[in-house]
Amino acid sequence: MKKYVFSFLLIGSIAFAQKLTIEETVMGPRKYASKTLSASQWRKDSKAITYLSADFSNLMEKSASTNWTEATLVSKAELESALKTKISGDEFTLRSFPMVHWKSKNTFETELAGKNKNYNIIFDVETKQITKAVAYPNDGSEATFASNNQVAWLKGNNIQITLADGKTIAVTNDENSGIVNGSGYVHRQEFGIDKGMWWNETGTQLAYYRKDETMVANYPLTNWNEREAVNKDIKYPMAGMTSENVTVVVYDVASGKKVTIQTGEPKEQYLTMVSWEPTGKFIFIGVLNREQNHLKFNKYNASTGVFVKTLFEEKATTWVEPQHAITFVPNNPNQFIYQTDFYGYNQMYLYSTDGKLIKNLGYKDVVVTDLLGFDATNSKINYIGTANNGLDRQLYQVDLKSGKTFQLTTVSGTHNASVSSDGTMILDQYSNATTPNEISILNVKNKMANTTLVKADNPFAGKIDLPKIELVTLTSADGKTPLNGRIIYPANFDATKKYPVMVYLYGGSHAQLVTNKWLSGAGYFDIYMAQQGYVVFTMDNRGSDARGKKFCEVNHRQLGVNEMADQMEGIKFLKSKAFVDADKIGVFGWSFGGFMSTSLMTAQADTFKVGVAGGPVIDWKYYEIMYGERYMDTPQENPEGYAKTSLLDKAKNLKGRLLIIHGAQDPVVVQQHSMNFIEACIKAGKQVDYFLYPNHEHNVSGRDRIHMYAKIADYFDTHLKK
Repeated sequence: MKKYVFSFLLIGSIAFAQKLTIEETVMGPRKYASKTLSASQWRKDSKAITYLSADFSNLMEKSASTNWTEATLVSKAELESALKTKISGDEFTLRSFPMVHWKSKNTFETELAGKNKNYNIIFDVETKQITKAVAYPNDGSEATFASNNQVAWLKGNNIQITLADGKTIAVTNDENSGIVNGSGYVHRQEFGIDKGMWWNETGTQLAYYRKDETMVANYPLTNWNEREAVNKDIKYPMAGMTSENVTVVVYDVASGKKVTIQTGEPKEQYLTMVSWEPTGKFIFIGVLNREQNHLKFNKYNASTGVFVKTLFEEKATTWVEPQHAITFVPNNPNQFIYQTDFYGYNQMYLYSTDGKLIKNLGYKDVVVTDLLGFDATNSKINYIGTANNGLDRQLYQVDLKSGKTFQLTTVSGTHNASVSSDGTMILDQYSNATTPNEISILNVKNKMANTTLVKADNPFAGKIDLPKIELVTLTSADGKTPLNGRIIYPANFDATKKYPVMVYLYGGSHAQLVTNKWLSGAGYFDIYMAQQGYVVFTMDNRGSDARGKKFCEVNHRQLGVNEMADQMEGIKFLKSKAFVDADKIGVFGWSFGGFMSTSLMTAQADTFKVGVAGGPVIDWKYYEIMYGERYMDTPQENPEGYAKTSLLDKAKNLKGRLLIIHGAQDPVVVQQHSMNFIEACIKAGKQVDYFLYPNHEHNVSGRDRIHMYAKIADYFDTHLKK
């Protein structure tokens, strides 16, 4: 393989006059949004799509029967009128038409907030009437709706159920705030966890997480806005320390009886992939040991909580990371789809409920990123998956019986696509490095466009002159693996001149910065800095997302080591360019990227002259258990790895100018990281710059983000550009 293979993708012109403002680094994505059909989707059981009008006030439709002409299906006024008719004694202020989910050809489901209560409603688009409305209090959270018009919701750390007749019952009454019931914030939402309650299909029983974190030490976060600063304690189990204990409980609505599922010992384990069997007799739970290298997918009796059997197991020398609940095959309670990257790439496997593997549904090295669901016959599954070394997203369809896979979209780029209920047409929305946005109706058989609904022009044309953006392919430090990179050239680029460089990076798992979509995945701040005269470079090193498990697990027990080695290959590439000023290279990243920025500033002090590290991990022993121990094991098990990757004893190596930014109430990478590094710099006699954003957590949001980007740009201009 050649060391550097180029794919030149030109956006905009090379002559520049108009540039982004610092405000537009934050507000620009809305201001310069490509023309689109917002919230477009197939109307169920029809050859029609729905979407929101340009002002978001109406639900629109385009149908094959009308040659895809636009029509208003439901107006905001009609929805408001139906709400007044159905729900008396409450008031609604709809700023826009809500997002909808089609339940049938003529009915959609949505959630709305009234003045007094929140509602889940079913609306009939033919009669323009609400056919069902299920309510729960405004102060309730994490509502989960049952099929029989009941809703479970959280009041603080306890579960309430509002019955179909409007009566509310308390499921739990724990006064100790260290006992948390029904919350999706369990195991710090690792392992694909996004909810904490599950109704069975008939709505007669509710399964829920019960998290006991009383044994986890309190960690203080200070709110400086009060007259006297107020301390807010959170539970933050650090690597190697005591973790929370979680169980799954089943509550029977009729009897009020609770059964704890017998997931066994030790108590410090992870429970995920919680799924009801369609009959309601059994519950399936993935039980992962604290070491995160042994998963058991177990079946339990829902009535007694008794363990029935282990359907399958996964063991690894690195880690096992379940990310998806199982999906049962419709109308077949004996079969389900399981997603796992255990065999190299996150792909689908068809299993029976007795644990037999029926079919491997994987395709080449495609990583499944979004399972869209089954076709009308329940014999095929549609999904979005990767292509082109992780740069692209394409629509695929796999046949359950044969296991044969068909790629339904073909144009290189990032596709957001779905198939009509009858399986004959595709609603395809895509962009790539030279295409801002294109939406078409494709024919499934020949993959050709029947109708182009949107072909967006460059939204910057005549307003902002964009720099040249180029996708490049490099090779990893081991000489074996292609890596995706992106260069944004400076304004008024002159190949005979030398330019300073800003490397923007992340580098950690579950993140990808370089993609084949509009702007090649670049952020507006990247473009802004290029327009200020910087070469802006980004590369997804090994350890990042969308390339399979082997691509990621090189970081096991040594976070940052191989990631930095790959980034230095990017630096070699940059230094080979005559227009790069090798004496003016800086680096910027946030979170894991902040860890990488600080690591490079100390490990490669002669290369990087300026660094900005936002919310940086400084020592992995201060990070939380679930993420930290997956990649590093515990400090007790891997003292050498923790010592090697800690930056506290590396502060003495710092030569360049380093700005560390932290949110003062960060509950993810706690401020202890950066404070300890500052102290290490002081003891080492090293100057370092530090800036806190009060009242912000792990990132800086809202208009304050404009201030943050202005500070970062000024830091580079002051210490690198001049």
